Amino acid sequence: MGGHPPPATSPLEGATGAPRRRFELFVSKGFSELELAAITHTLTEANDVRVEEQFSWRFVSDVPGLVKGAAGMLVRAEPAIVDYGFSDVMVVVGGRQDAKPGWLPRARAMQRQARMVVLLSDAATAYIKSTNAPAGRITTHWRDIAALNESGYYPNLTTRFSENNDGIVTAAGAGATAELIIGLIAPQLQSAQVAELGNRLLLHTIRKSDAEQPKDIADNEGLFDVHVTQAIRLMEETLSDPMPMAELTAQVGLSTRHLERVFRKVFNDSPARFYKKLRAKRARTMIEETLMPMVDIAVATGFGSVNTLAKAVRDEYGVTPSKMRARRKISLLAFDEDSAPH
Repeated sequence: MGGHPPPATSPLEGATGAPRRRFELFVSKGFSELELAAITHTLTEANDVRVEEQFSWRFVSDVPGLVKGAAGMLVRAEPAIVDYGFSDVMVVVGGRQDAKPGWLPRARAMQRQARMVVLLSDAATAYIKSTNAPAGRITTHWRDIAALNESGYYPNLTTRFSENNDGIVTAAGAGATAELIIGLIAPQLQSAQVAELGNRLLLHTIRKSDAEQPKDIADNEGLFDVHVTQAIRLMEETLSDPMPMAELTAQVGLSTRHLERVFRKVFNDSPARFYKKLRAKRARTMIEETLMPMVDIAVATGFGSVNTLAKAVRDEYGVTPSKMRARRKISLLAFDEDSAPH
């Protein structure tokens, strides 16, 4: 829980007279522990930097009580009543999301009150799907962007870290969560305090919200040899129409044998096999996150046929595409499940 103010201080003001900022962190079953910890740790360090409890927070949920995260963390959450007890900012933590998110009515109510709502990763994706392509700019974690673009028309979907659409902030979340929180509280901090906070969190740089997400393996340029990075980038850009290895190696500027040797050393795999894994990974996202027909997914990932797709997915993940899709619960009914007979 967030800290409590010193007795001598007004509940809405810090020791310096600056207004306090109250956050509510909305968690659902299967929430992302990484994102939740990034938020609370950043706010804790910010209070320490200011030497006062400027920022407070509480956990809320549409299913109050003990809420279990994706990796087993337990959080005791208060009930989130749709139109009562608003904080200054509501942050919806990513993780498993229902087809009809329980936080959406409260998010709308807060938006009407001109209070900010922040949706991280999976929550941003759920919002984009449930609102049928919002008019303003929107974003989410890059892993979901390809699936969204394949399954619907989202002309305002960007690959930036975050976008503010009339008080609803959609964001990549995950490892960029701390930087987003710093951006939200920066107006209550001095420049030196922002820098100190970044240092405490071991952030070499604090990326701005309009920066592009490093969405592909090849974006981590410091990890690989320049030729490996170039080869991976070519692979990731041509997943739907795979290049012959001879053409790829020619563009990289290495012989086939040399590229093979480099890939074996870095990935313990051949370039062709690595290429196929990237395509299977993209296919898995589309299978699990969209309702696209298997034949369309096969074409979009360069496998050409459903049988070829099925073999590649089964070889990589040990399960067929049909079983992989069946593991995900997809609701297509217009009425609430609660109204169905038990």
